[in-house]
Amino acid sequence: MSRRHFGTDGIRGVANEKLTPELAFALGRAAGHFLHARGLPRRAVMGRDTRRSGPMLGAALASGLCSTGVDVVSLGVVPTPTVSYAARTGEFGLGAILSASHNPAPDNGIKLVGHDGCKLADSVELELEAALAPEAVTLRPTGGEVGSLESDRALVDAYLDTLVAMVPERLDGMQIAVDAAHGAAFELAPEVLVRLGAEVYLTGAEPDGMNINAEGGATKPDRIGAFTLETEAEFGVAFDGDADRAVFCDERGRLINGDRTIGIWSGHWQRHGLLEPRVVVGTVMSNGGFERYLLGRGVRLERTPVGDKYVAQRLIETGAKIGGEQSGHIIFPAHGPTGDGLVTMLEMLRVLRRESRPASAFYEDYESWPQVLINVAVASRDGWDAGELVREALASGEQALAGHGRLVVRPSGTQPMVRVMVEADTYALRDEVADQIVSAMQSELDGRVYSKVDLTHALGD
Repeated sequence: MSRRHFGTDGIRGVANEKLTPELAFALGRAAGHFLHARGLPRRAVMGRDTRRSGPMLGAALASGLCSTGVDVVSLGVVPTPTVSYAARTGEFGLGAILSASHNPAPDNGIKLVGHDGCKLADSVELELEAALAPEAVTLRPTGGEVGSLESDRALVDAYLDTLVAMVPERLDGMQIAVDAAHGAAFELAPEVLVRLGAEVYLTGAEPDGMNINAEGGATKPDRIGAFTLETEAEFGVAFDGDADRAVFCDERGRLINGDRTIGIWSGHWQRHGLLEPRVVVGTVMSNGGFERYLLGRGVRLERTPVGDKYVAQRLIETGAKIGGEQSGHIIFPAHGPTGDGLVTMLEMLRVLRRESRPASAFYEDYESWPQVLINVAVASRDGWDAGELVREALASGEQALAGHGRLVVRPSGTQPMVRVMVEADTYALRDEVADQIVSAMQSELDGRVYSKVDLTHALGD
């Protein structure tokens, strides 16, 4: 069966256009059938970000679940990882998150996690797709068998208590700038920092339903850099809309992306003999300078395709203690199966506290290799590498980079676009290879450069 609604991260689309209340209701009903069929607890926990459409879609989703006899507990506005935490620590059959993460405010999404807090398997999503049809409805409870809907912030308090317990060193006296992107972390991030004794300078904490991700956050890290300098804070933190990831800056406003975060954290615990096995997980986008830094300290980098699900799987396979992407989506298996921006923040601050060094002291640990990402729009991503010119350019690029860099070229999973990432030990070699490949695509595929981003000191996708 093909997918009509589920993508790589749940169901997403413009709210009330593609992602309608009718679809949310049908999904809730299908999820209720799933819980009955699997003999799982007939309880679901639900949370959302700050988008205006969240209450509308949440009410529809909860109605669908309740119509099958499933009780729903709403956490209100919380980071995505809070729902994962509640699902795996409470008596719930599943969790539901209403968020479109870093997307603009008109979009929204619904992502379901199992009772273990993990994203549902592809096979389960296909099962839910099949159960969306009206004719699939068989459960019609009445009276006291209809599901209830209630709010419970006690689960949120338990999540906060768990975060505070992560940092026995405390953060007394630390001055931290926080950009919450007008998103799901706008209340909990400053609260946990204040409970740990930090002094917090806060921006992006006035959500109006339509400004999520608009002015700053993890996808616009220049804002936290400037805000950190403005407030003279010693460390800056920026979350994305649903707070499952975070990026940082030092007291000089310089970006600390996911690669540097993993490097700082793993380097600290390796020096203390507590990084076993000596392996971390990254992706094909992880910087070569970062990998060389790790190797120099006896730590191996395991690369996966882009995507947190691939990182999570490799973490299980290797037993590694940390893995993630340049974008700041970091997973610490000891704290849960998914990325959590608040956990990442606290793990970083804990290292800074234990090292008694400013963040800038770690910035010079390694020099990133020149890296560029070029998105080339094409008529069709199917058969993009079938032509002679493109094949020759790719082969020539691989040969030129042998021992001096890497080439990752892949079609977009959602758009008629090919992503060209070139990394080399010099800017000249990087640009020469990138220009050669893009020129071949322009000639043979009638390609057009849609965007070009220098990733050397920036974020990957």
